[in-house]
Amino acid sequence: MLAVLAAAITGTGATAAHAEPSPSDINKKIEQASNQLEDVVESYNEMRLNVTETKKAQKELAASLGPAKVALEKATVQVGTIAATAYKQGTIGAMNVVLDGPGSLLDRMSVLDQISRSRQREIDAFSATTKNYADRQAALKATQTKQVAQVDELAGRKKKIEADLKKLYAMRTAAYGSATEKGSRYTGSVPSIAGSAGKAVRYAYNALGVMYAYGEDGPDGYDCSGLTSAAWRAGGKYLPHNAAAQYRATSRISRGDLQPGDLVFYRSLGHVGLYVGGGQIIDASHAGRPVSKRDMDIMPPYGYGRVR
Repeated sequence: MLAVLAAAITGTGATAAHAEPSPSDINKKIEQASNQLEDVVESYNEMRLNVTETKKAQKELAASLGPAKVALEKATVQVGTIAATAYKQGTIGAMNVVLDGPGSLLDRMSVLDQISRSRQREIDAFSATTKNYADRQAALKATQTKQVAQVDELAGRKKKIEADLKKLYAMRTAAYGSATEKGSRYTGSVPSIAGSAGKAVRYAYNALGVMYAYGEDGPDGYDCSGLTSAAWRAGGKYLPHNAAAQYRATSRISRGDLQPGDLVFYRSLGHVGLYVGGGQIIDASHAGRPVSKRDMDIMPPYGYGRVR
C-alpha cells in the first residue's frame, strides 16, 4: 500500500501521525488519474486524425498544382498572342475590318464584336487560371505550415502521455505491487449475432484479456476507440480511431434501442465501449488494465450510437 510516513513534531513533546490512506482512497485516486489520462489519449487520437487529413489535403493540393501550371502556361501563350497581334495591328487593323471588310457594314461590325469578345474570354480565362494557380500555391503553403504545427503538437501530447503513464504505473505498483492487472484470453462462448454487428461483437470477445495500449487498435493492444474501430473493421465498416469522431460518425439511438454492436459513450466522449447485450459492454478502459466485459453502467453513459 501507499504508506504515508508519520511526521514527528518536536518542541512540545507531542507527536502526530497521518493515517494511511484506505484501499478505497487509493483506488479512487488511481481511477481518477486513469480517466484523466484516457481523456488525453483520446485528444491525441483526434490530433492523429487531424494530421492524417492535413497530409491528405497537402497531397491533393500538390497534385493539382501540375495541371494548374499547365493551364496557366497555355493561357499565357494565348494572351501573349493577343497582345502581339494588337501591337502589330493597333487601331488600324480594327478599322480596316469595319471600312474595307466584305459584306455590309452591319456584318463587318458583327465580326469585329466577335473578335473582341473572343479576346476578352481568353483574357478572362487567363486571369482566372492565374488566380487559381496562385490560390493553390498559397493553400499548399498554409497546409504545409499547419501540418508542421500539428506534428509538433502531436509529439508534445505523446510525450505527456508517456510521462503520465510512468506516474500511473508507479501508483499502481506502490498500491498493488504491480503496474498492471493480469489479463487472460477469453475461452467461453460468444453470442450468435447475425450480420456485421455479429462480426464486431465476436472480435470484441476475442480481444478480451488483451492489455490496454494507448493509440493502438490491435491485435496486441487497444485503447478504447481503437478497440471499437478494430471490432467494426472486422464487421466491414470504418470507424475513425477517436471516441468523439465515432460519436459523430454514428446515428443517435436511445438506451432502450440498444442492440449488440452499438456503441456506448462516456465522460463527455472521453471513453467508448461496444455493447454486447444483456446490459454489458466490452471495452479497453485504461492503462494497466486488460480489455474487459463489464456492466454498461460503470459510469453514467453520455450517449449511444449505431454504426451506419
